Amino acid sequence: MAITFRESDRHFLLSLIVATGIIIFWKGIWEGIGSLPIIENPWVDIFIGLVILTFTQAIFKEFDPLGGLEKGALKVIDSVHHHPEKDKFVIRYYDSIQKKEVEFSAKDLRHIEKNTLTVHENGREIFIPIHRVRSIHKNGRAVWRL
Repeated sequence: MAITFRESDRHFLLSLIVATGIIIFWKGIWEGIGSLPIIENPWVDIFIGLVILTFTQAIFKEFDPLGGLEKGALKVIDSVHHHPEKDKFVIRYYDSIQKKEVEFSAKDLRHIEKNTLTVHENGREIFIPIHRVRSIHKNGRAVWRL
């Protein structure tokens, strides 16, 4: 039996692995630099610390461990939108007005613009923010979950 993870679980685990790699990398650099005699000067320590903080700020701006889930959802929804059998897919999202999960057929999906899905249902147009999508099912079986 294969273990399936939700998209958010995979993203979190990957973030932990990358963060661990970064920490181990910096530990190796720090221990290597610690053997240099110039590092004993406190002003050099302060300068190196500020440089490291500056670079890690740049790294963590790109490496967002809590974000990026919408990109994964958009990628999966786009592949479903262009799938030849998209009538077999059902997309579930949380409706904040009805306070429950609602589903629609992927064949009713008309456009994907920025972070919004445009759906034609019962002769009207519905706009669904991508962050409200909870799961995608094919023939009653979940193929993607947030």
